[in-house]
Amino acid sequence: MNKYQYKVQGVDYEVEIEEVEGNIAKVNVNGIPFEVELQKPINAAKHPTMTRPKVETPKPAATVAAPAAPAAPAQPAAPVGAGTPLKAPLPGTITDIKVQVGQQVSVGDTVLVLEAMKMQNNIEAEYAGTVTSINVKPGETVMEGAVLLTIG
Repeated sequence: MNKYQYKVQGVDYEVEIEEVEGNIAKVNVNGIPFEVELQKPINAAKHPTMTRPKVETPKPAATVAAPAAPAAPAQPAAPVGAGTPLKAPLPGTITDIKVQVGQQVSVGDTVLVLEAMKMQNNIEAEYAGTVTSINVKPGETVMEGAVLLTIG
């Protein structure tokens, strides 16, 4: 099992690759299992298939893009994940993100801090669920109505 540490838009991710068969990889991202569809199969001669005993566990229905190599150029903001988007109530600058993708939140939990007109505004979860995507990073300026994150 290979383990990798990634930082995407200021958020740390621990990625464990459990198994690769053809163009499907079974990975854990921060402890959450995913089946990732690769654009093309990995060269089996360079990267042997890793297998583990099969264990029945519920898997999320959605697939995610394969983790980018650390030397890859910066990608545009992640697409909105499955679920309900949480939008900026006013224009401002993101000063702190209090949650990570995969984290459970309840209604009223502070998910991030938005500075507007020299005031810190706690942005709270409007829905209970799991954070499926974070579309902003600290220091980024957002306009009113911009999707900040998605809760599924």
